[in-house]
Amino acid sequence: MAADLNPREAAPDFLHAAGWGGAQILPLAVDASFRRYYRVIDEGRSAVLMDAPPPEDTRKFAHMAQWLTDRGFSAPAILADDASAGFMLLQDFGDMRMRETVDAAPESEARLYASAVDQLLRLQRHEAAPVPPYDRAFILREAALLIEWYCDALGLSVDAAGYAAAWNAAFDALDDMPVVTVLRDYHAENLMLLDDTRLGLLDFQDALAGHPAYDLVSLLQDARRDVPAMIEASMLARYRESTGVGSGFDAAYHLFGAQRNAKILGIFTRLWRRDGKPRYGALCPRVWRYLERDLAHPALAGLAGWFDDNIPADKRGDPQELA
Repeated sequence: MAADLNPREAAPDFLHAAGWGGAQILPLAVDASFRRYYRVIDEGRSAVLMDAPPPEDTRKFAHMAQWLTDRGFSAPAILADDASAGFMLLQDFGDMRMRETVDAAPESEARLYASAVDQLLRLQRHEAAPVPPYDRAFILREAALLIEWYCDALGLSVDAAGYAAAWNAAFDALDDMPVVTVLRDYHAENLMLLDDTRLGLLDFQDALAGHPAYDLVSLLQDARRDVPAMIEASMLARYRESTGVGSGFDAAYHLFGAQRNAKILGIFTRLWRRDGKPRYGALCPRVWRYLERDLAHPALAGLAGWFDDNIPADKRGDPQELA
């Protein structure tokens, strides 16, 4: 679609004011939000243009970028910013994403996932950023997206009250853990390889303060690429050995995995059905595989029972094909 390939008409004026007038603007990435990204090239230098129209808010990105940078993490430097117009010019981290690197060189997979886990461990040693809480109400609203969009698209009549009760019961049984910064989209497509030791961070503007299991799930149950079960298990072991967390962490990991994957099924269905982005529906079978892996954990037996009673096995897949 043209809207995906071209920035808004005001973009050249923003670039001119930032000292990049006349620069070439090339499509770079479209994500699941309303944001669009472009590489800006001008006489041997390059930057990334973020086009973030309302309701997006570049101030959240700027706030978290500064917080991360102040603590030694590699967030893109902000070269220019017009929050009222929804434009931001960012340092260009290049094209070496973890996703494509691992896919092209499978022998690098264990090493790079270990680096990503270690970076997450460093992040979680800091006091949580001053961001809103990722609390129970927020978590349950996200989980409800499965019913609101996925089940609705398939015409499934489900027990919504029982769904909420099953989630509440599972979260009631969780062991307490320290609240940490949760970036919420910490996965291979948002990690850039800057050199042999540094991973650059992207897409952190929606960070919240919540449970340490969530970002680990984002990394190891990646909706956009298959993470081998062996890699997931070894990285979980690496995390446990580094933190000393007990068996209760495994229950939390799979519970947040189930919550995240249920949410993603709802969001991906919405992106297909409401926003005209059919490629997201095709990712849902992978998300279902992760979700079923999580539901198999004994601590999630009540939640697994709800899924067995309400969403048959033959209704778990690409909603575009099943609707």
